[in-house]
Amino acid sequence: KIIKIAGAGEAMVSQEMIRLDVVLPSGRSEKLDLEECSTVGELRTLVKKTFGLFLVKLVTAKGRVLLDQLETLKIAGLQDGDCLTALSLQATLAATEQAFAVWGLGGDGIITWGSPTAGGDSPFVTHQLRSVQHVQTTRGAFAATLADGSVVTWGNPTSGGDSSAVQDRLKNVQQIQAANLAFAAILADGSVVTWGNRISGGDCSAVQDRLINVNQVQAANAAFAAILADGSVVSWGNPEVGGDNSAVQDQLKSVQQVQATDGAFAAILANGSVVTWGSSRFAGDSSAVRHRLVNVTHVQATTRAFAAILADGSVVAWGGAEAGGDSSSVEDQLNDVRQIQATSLAFAAILADGTVIAWGNPSAGGDCSAVRDRLTNVQQVQATYWAFAALLADGSVITWGNPQNGGDSACVQDRLTNVKQIHATRTAFAAILADGSVVSWGDPAAGGDSSAVQDRLKHVQQIQAASFAFTAISDGSVLSWGRSAAGGDSDEVQKRIMDLWGP
Repeated sequence: KIIKIAGAGEAMVSQEMIRLDVVLPSGRSEKLDLEECSTVGELRTLVKKTFGLFLVKLVTAKGRVLLDQLETLKIAGLQDGDCLTALSLQATLAATEQAFAVWGLGGDGIITWGSPTAGGDSPFVTHQLRSVQHVQTTRGAFAATLADGSVVTWGNPTSGGDSSAVQDRLKNVQQIQAANLAFAAILADGSVVTWGNRISGGDCSAVQDRLINVNQVQAANAAFAAILADGSVVSWGNPEVGGDNSAVQDQLKSVQQVQATDGAFAAILANGSVVTWGSSRFAGDSSAVRHRLVNVTHVQATTRAFAAILADGSVVAWGGAEAGGDSSSVEDQLNDVRQIQATSLAFAAILADGTVIAWGNPSAGGDCSAVRDRLTNVQQVQATYWAFAALLADGSVITWGNPQNGGDSACVQDRLTNVKQIHATRTAFAAILADGSVVSWGDPAAGGDSSAVQDRLKHVQQIQAASFAFTAISDGSVLSWGRSAAGGDSDEVQKRIMDLWGP
């Protein structure tokens, strides 16, 4: 053992030191020296600092997980020369409209904050959250899938936060899809279990016997559509907004994918044609363009319109003209389209040459003429509800649309360099730069002003957006900004992380 003896001016007390061999699953190892009276929490802090990790699980050679942060190394049974395995838990974020959750992938426990009525308060389920694999959200509730295939829910009961009525059936869950107020879980046997607001998709009893061999589920605001293994589709939920597909049931064969507006669905068939159903107010009627919907490869949606990319790179749009359903003004320019992004009421298409064509409501980004000459070498486009932000190949950003909602980035333009990612709330943007710093703009009340946490936004690894706030994982900390009551205040989160997972 190493003996540490106090120096001049210190009490003449010797402290026994122990050397621990800490190993990562990758094989990397480091020998760490600590006083025998050090705590597990102090050991964890040293491990995180040494290996550059955020969330860590420490396991002894005998398979014991060190959980008590206040326990000394001696009481924990650790001796000089012992070997520990440090398991790095990937920190992951999820959000409802007004609350956030952070957890370590495969770890135990979860921390939430924000509006209690939107899932920001989870003390009653914390003890159930073991080996969390994935978290899905509605507007006001969370649903966590655990390693054993079970599900734990919390949040607003009317938004799917209470799954007690179906809890005994939530076994071997493979994936969960969410509408605004309801969840739908696909089980390993291909069946489906739903809960939440009954009329909005939380009750599938009317079609339960047909929900077999389900491959995937798509959601509109208040309805679901399931694609079965045989290529047919089963819908349920509010019949007025996509929950009833009986009128087109015989046409829904060999379906490859389904897209949704707020109140209608569009299915792409294997032959490249498209079948739609739901409210005509939400583009559920495509009869006017059906003859042009051939060789469709992809469909994008605003709240009330669809835009289909054809194999030849042209585009066909339908639905509300004020929401992007009429692309006639730019029809001749929509050639070699590679991808389409959407705000609530407008579309933006990236062409093969890296330029962009926009159409729809001008107040929501449907007119990019003011910046058209600068939209070159565009790699991707992100959107708030009312504005677009284009990331160029040189790492710069060009914005247009509603200026208060992210369409005007002039005040931060000189800082938008070497941008790697762009994220969006309803009305604000946040960009992660190559050096891990963050630049935000748009509505200050929805995350457009990050000045309160700017000096701590360093080495940011990921950002999650709720409707009115952002959360970033930065240098081992969780930082939020935006509307406080909607998740924009994370001041207490770091302490809770330390209490649950250690410092």
